Amino acid sequence: MTQYKYDVTMTCGGCSGAVTRVLSKLQGVDKFDVSLETQKVTVESSTLTQDEILAVIQKTGKAAKVADQ
Repeated sequence: MTQYKYDVTMTCGGCSGAVTRVLSKLQGVDKFDVSLETQKVTVESSTLTQDEILAVIQKTGKAAKVADQ
């Protein structure tokens, strides 16, 4: 299993809720954490690539990028 980290601009609970919803429905996500306070999203997956997950997060309309490790 691989862990990926993203910086996602989220300004309210609705923002973090949108990201939570898409990740909970995404096939291949084993575990994830969305933090409104730190503007960070961590995703664990054994089948999805970093870019595939990033694309799904960006479809929510939030500004997202791969976090500097």
